[in-house]
Amino acid sequence: MANENNIDYDGKSFIPKLNSANGEVSEQTVFHYHQKDTVIWAEYAGGDILKGFLIGTVDEAGMLDFTYQHLNIKKEIKIGKCHSIPVVLKANCIELHEQWQWLNGDHSKGTSILIEI
Repeated sequence: MANENNIDYDGKSFIPKLNSANGEVSEQTVFHYHQKDTVIWAEYAGGDILKGFLIGTVDEAGMLDFTYQHLNIKKEIKIGKCHSIPVVLKANCIELHEQWQWLNGDHSKGTSILIEI
């Protein structure tokens, strides 16, 4: 886990490596992150996602808390919340280990791992 790494997410991109069956993102979904101080946001699209956005905060350990919303290929608006813990791999590549929950639909929970590209 990251702790003193002072991760700056601005300009970083991620793709899903793993996702729960009830999730909608896939390896075709690309997340483009931005950061200013402790505020983070991202745009994402690809696979079953036509367009998505997330916004939240990052703490001093690089952990992220955010809400997200996207429009899927069925033209459904999906909304959720997520807590992400960064893991810095060799060569300073970051994985985000995520626990998320849908805030509409079935309100189910899931996990995913995103990897920096």
